[in-house]
Amino acid sequence: MHQGYDENNIIQKLTAFISKPLLVIAVLVIALIMLPFMLKLNGRETRTDEKAINAAAEKDTATYWKAADINTITDTILKAQVVYGKELITHTAKYFGPNGSVSKTSNGLNCQNCHLQAGTAIFGNNYGSVASLYPKYRARSGTVENLYKRINDCFERSLNGKAIDTLNKEMQAIAAYINFVGSNVAKGKKAEGSGLKELAWLDRAADPKKGLLVFTTKCKSCHQANGEGVFATDKTEYTYPALWGKSSFNDGAGLYRISSIAKYVKCNMPQGTTYQSSQLTDEEAWDVAAFICTQKRPHLNAPNDWPDISKKPVDHPFGPYADKFTEEQHKYGPFKPIVTAQKK
Repeated sequence: MHQGYDENNIIQKLTAFISKPLLVIAVLVIALIMLPFMLKLNGRETRTDEKAINAAAEKDTATYWKAADINTITDTILKAQVVYGKELITHTAKYFGPNGSVSKTSNGLNCQNCHLQAGTAIFGNNYGSVASLYPKYRARSGTVENLYKRINDCFERSLNGKAIDTLNKEMQAIAAYINFVGSNVAKGKKAEGSGLKELAWLDRAADPKKGLLVFTTKCKSCHQANGEGVFATDKTEYTYPALWGKSSFNDGAGLYRISSIAKYVKCNMPQGTTYQSSQLTDEEAWDVAAFICTQKRPHLNAPNDWPDISKKPVDHPFGPYADKFTEEQHKYGPFKPIVTAQKK
């Protein structure tokens, strides 16, 4: 009995010893057989994911406004006027700058320096919604403004110059161009991708010192260390615009608000940036905007701005305010507490 028991025990152990390697081998064989199919399936899934992402991006882009095509204008007189308007937007300083051929009434910047691609770039501060929304009430003036008033605001603030006659050929051409490029947007509607893309508020105040580092590494090569840009060799306009100094926008311009600059650079700067491929993080955009806003620039005396101070944007840099937050916080943040307080 003892010998039989030992024999049975040996047989059981031997069977177990042999079956385990066989099981392992079987699993490996099955895995090797299935591997090509698994890789193929994974490749299909990856390609499917990529197609889905690309399709979503194309769909997203397709919903954005596209400027009306000037080449579709059949009226030769209107077309010539619109073409001239585009020229004025693109090369404003050649006509109105320090050496302008029409008048010497502005600082040498072009409208296109703020309104990229002659006001047609998606989230490039474009004109997509101007024709559809003007005339409109603006809290800054406390009045209903027409397009001519809006254009002259840019001349007086962003171009730090003088308003131009609303009846002259140049004003009529600029207005005709802006109205035409946005003529494919229904009245009262806002074009998708118009203006500037929203940017989340920081949880902290924007930091000019950190912004200096961003400016040095990302902006200085074009706008120069002193921020005063590069004037073209013909001395009629800027190749790279001044970000501060006597030839930049004054402190009454909408771009002087830190959120405006942050949104602008996030989707458009440095060169080569688009709303689809930002080169700056959100924090870098806010910080470099803070740095730019600390620099000296022309002052605009505008005592009639914001007749209702409760309508001032949260980041309007000048008091008085309808709340108890400081001018410093209104200029640099953090803005979330101000936003929360305004909602109460």
